[in-house]
Amino acid sequence: METNIQTLEPVIITGLNTGQEDFDYSMVELAELAQANHMEVIDRIDQVIDRPNPATYFGKGKVEEIRDVADANHVPTIITNDELSPSQLRNLEEGTGCRILDRTALILEIFATRAQSKEAKLQVQIAELQYRLPRLQTSASERLDQQTGGGSGFTNRGAGETKLEMDRRTIQHQISHLRHELAAIDKSEQTKRKQRAKSAIPTAALVGYTNAGKSTIMNGLVRRYGAAEEKTVFEKNMLFATLDTSVRQLTLPDQKRFLLSDTVGFVSKLPTHLVESFKSTLAEAANADLLIQVIDYSDPHYKEMMETTNETLKQIGITDIPMINVFNKADKTEIEFPILEGDDQVVISAKQDASLDLLVDVIKKHLFKDYVKTTLLIPFTDGHVVSYLNEHTNILDTTYESDGTLLTVEMSVQDYHRFGKYEKN
Repeated sequence: METNIQTLEPVIITGLNTGQEDFDYSMVELAELAQANHMEVIDRIDQVIDRPNPATYFGKGKVEEIRDVADANHVPTIITNDELSPSQLRNLEEGTGCRILDRTALILEIFATRAQSKEAKLQVQIAELQYRLPRLQTSASERLDQQTGGGSGFTNRGAGETKLEMDRRTIQHQISHLRHELAAIDKSEQTKRKQRAKSAIPTAALVGYTNAGKSTIMNGLVRRYGAAEEKTVFEKNMLFATLDTSVRQLTLPDQKRFLLSDTVGFVSKLPTHLVESFKSTLAEAANADLLIQVIDYSDPHYKEMMETTNETLKQIGITDIPMINVFNKADKTEIEFPILEGDDQVVISAKQDASLDLLVDVIKKHLFKDYVKTTLLIPFTDGHVVSYLNEHTNILDTTYESDGTLLTVEMSVQDYHRFGKYEKN
């Protein structure tokens, strides 16, 4: 029997503690990111310092220590907790003899392997090229000839610099081409979003930290309230298990309908290029009537995760949409669940039906707060109206009178405007 066992690449994670409160948390997260990239963390090396060394990021002695630990453990790759400048990247490679992968490059590698849809793949490619552009001359093995002086005010360009300029132009051309492709896809997605908006079905978007349980909640709700043809989304206990936004229509027992989207997860120090590239993917959240922030309540750093989510949403311009906080994975804590705290905070376990029911109740209070409760008298000759109302609204009571069907009904404002002429005074 054949087995597909992937060999884990040994790595050392490193970081500078310059006094930031969340340093240890960010290093733990860096280790999790490495694991998500099929790497095995052999050691962790920190340095307490006021500010990064502009040439080598670490101090000279620490660079030597990292090199010695890497040599002793036969580790080919060093991961840094911050994004490095091109010169820092080059100098660290020379000083350690190892491949240097900064936090941004690590996240880009993960995204490149996880992207499934054409849209996500284009977004990752653009971000990768934007990251590469200022680093074309960082690798010691790829160093190019430098510009040499020339007379009469002209520059005598070496072959290396000419190649560098060509590489830059090539990458800039690739970025431009990919952006055009992405724009065409985004135009198509905008059309779909406009069609959904015309349907007057309210929308909710799951947002939050990666691996907080967004996809588990999505799948739980789809299984309970989705149509027969609806499919669940990929879920796995892993950072950035999925990058693609999925949208599903849910129909509740009282005939209320809403669209639920599952968006890409966030992480601290999410590369700016990625945030920019994924703005079109996050458009589902930007156009939602309600944001559902999912939080891993079992993680001791959940407050920092909430701050990261809120900051990232602000960074992409999502600031004025109502939000509820869902403290998930309560089954891994000693806290009672499911419970509702106020109007916008709920403590649940996404794997428990009672928790999902409570979550749906909270979602309904926000999405359907403008629904109208009224009594309609539908003439027997307009039986098609009764059929529509039975299928699309919440019928609270039905009686039959001599001049028609009397319905006590809860309906959307749009339906009320459509059928208000039947309202019984």
